[in-house]
Amino acid sequence: MKIICIGRNYAEHAKEMNAPLPKEPVFFLKPDTSLLKDNQPFYYPDFSKEIHHEIELVLKVTKNGKNIAPEFAHKYYDEIGIGVDFTARDIQAACKEKGLPWEKAKAFDNAAPLGKFIDKTEFKNLNNIQFKLVINGKTIQKGSTSDLLFSFDSIISFVSTYITLKTGDLIYTGTPEGVGPVKIGDRLEGYIEEYKLLDFEIK
Repeated sequence: MKIICIGRNYAEHAKEMNAPLPKEPVFFLKPDTSLLKDNQPFYYPDFSKEIHHEIELVLKVTKNGKNIAPEFAHKYYDEIGIGVDFTARDIQAACKEKGLPWEKAKAFDNAAPLGKFIDKTEFKNLNNIQFKLVINGKTIQKGSTSDLLFSFDSIISFVSTYITLKTGDLIYTGTPEGVGPVKIGDRLEGYIEEYKLLDFEIK
């Protein structure tokens, strides 16, 4: 199982990061050791002082595929979930400054909390799914698939050109604007529409 993360897939998030809008999907990988499931707490790591939250919709791949055409991509996932792409922003900035890869800022242990999934047939319109991150009772990030730069199907098609997708793979589809730091004691809740699918604490 691999975790595929899409970067800069919402225009307003790209702007807040002072990054240009991509002309094609940008993706990177996290190892399976990044997964944090069952609402287990996230323990703030010693190596960073600036861990940022990034709430994202997550697709679960249901069958193997390579070079998937966009018109068939919808057949490769049945459920949509929600997760957080934690980023050690201080480490990421230092790596970027030196022109180095920044996996250690994204791929560390427990950097990918994952909530529950909903069957995609529950949604009337996959192109207008609302989701949000609530921290300590306050809505911090809000997003809608209507604002995606690259749709679910185009992401699946593009990634499968380079990497074979396998059953159980997870695709984190990008975060909307409003990313920021978390601190010890915070409670994070992730919602898709009215469904709360993720609820955990920072310790």
